[in-house]
Amino acid sequence: MIPFSVLDLAPIAEGGDAAQALAASAELAAHAEAEGYARFWMAEHHNMTGVASAATAVALSHIGAKTTRIRIGAGGVMLPNHSPLAVAEQFGTLHALYGDRVDLGLGRAPGGDMATLRALRRGQTANDRFPQDVQELLHLLAPAEPGQAIRAVPGSGSRVPLWILGSSLYGAQLAAHLGLPYAFASHFAPGALGAALDVYRQSFTPSESAEAPRFMLAVNVFAAETAEEARYLRSSAEQAFANLVSGHPGPLPRPDGDFERKAAPEVLSSVRKALSVSATGSKEEVHDQLAALIARYRPEELILSSSIHDPAARKRSFSIAAEALRSL
Repeated sequence: MIPFSVLDLAPIAEGGDAAQALAASAELAAHAEAEGYARFWMAEHHNMTGVASAATAVALSHIGAKTTRIRIGAGGVMLPNHSPLAVAEQFGTLHALYGDRVDLGLGRAPGGDMATLRALRRGQTANDRFPQDVQELLHLLAPAEPGQAIRAVPGSGSRVPLWILGSSLYGAQLAAHLGLPYAFASHFAPGALGAALDVYRQSFTPSESAEAPRFMLAVNVFAAETAEEARYLRSSAEQAFANLVSGHPGPLPRPDGDFERKAAPEVLSSVRKALSVSATGSKEEVHDQLAALIARYRPEELILSSSIHDPAARKRSFSIAAEALRSL
């Protein structure tokens, strides 16, 4: 059985608020820990009224305080939005608080639209420095060298593990070149998955961080007692993505069993493509779909996302998925 983890955006559900979302994420993390999940990652997104994890390191500190064993990390921090020193200090602080169970996944996108990019005071070419910034961050998290002028305090010597995140060949090439683990955003942008995975595995250079390629596959999971209920729960994520591609992102919608009938054909096509790397249904169906994805892509790890409106149903979805994975 390969390790399996949780990717959580602290979804703000329709009718709820950020405080409720963060409380639900903490409950989910404790639940995932009890179910044997390896990691609990949260992602940086900005100017999105349906996501409460914008201040990712702060949100992770809340998760760390509510758990004891599960690894906590960013999936990820959008590095061009920050200085490497600030990120090293933030995750060095998490390491000081929660020890060697902290991960740091790094992305290159802004985590928002162009207006958000400007509000973050991020220049148009900030992501051009991404490879240099990753290497600077590695240096800041390594043990300090004699005479080193700039140190991350906390952070220096923590060696918080870095992952490269991506949805294109760029991240795969960089992760392979630096010898870092790689996580692909196949839960919403699966188009280049096969090509990126080939590039990563074929070009990988061993490093102190990883002796061999370590690939994490992101999969949506909508699991319930019956296939009908699972498809109903999935409609929240489908509506959320339809709203996003239509330029109207918002809180995570309540389920709507008539979504497919009401959606415009071109929107429905986009939604189906975006969510094609998913497992939906009863435990048996989820088991078979996850087994097929594992056989096809041969990941070293899985990370599961489950954008479900009701927190109790979301926890149940992760429980069913864990049962399915343990039975593989």
